[in-house]
Amino acid sequence: MTKIKLLAIMMLSTAMTFAAEGAAVLPIGKLGGAIGAGLAVIGAGLGIGKFAAAAADATARQPEAAGDIRSAVNLPLFLLEGVAIIALIVCLLAVVA
Repeated sequence: MTKIKLLAIMMLSTAMTFAAEGAAVLPIGKLGGAIGAGLAVIGAGLGIGKFAAAAADATARQPEAAGDIRSAVNLPLFLLEGVAIIALIVCLLAVVA
């Protein structure tokens, strides 16, 4: 899927989430929240996978620096996971509220 299609899906899901002001459009807001949560999980999974692959590649190229590589990769991984959890909470709040 191209970046433009992903951007369009994200914008559509955000618009659907914010459109849920009245009772008539509430299911659309729930759909937008569900799509947003799915995109947050997919994005976090791809990001964590790229970090892990780069760390494994760097460790394979220079095994004596494995400790330094591991410590340099941990902080961005924790931040990425935190952002994904916050995104999921926001999407779930959009579905429930």
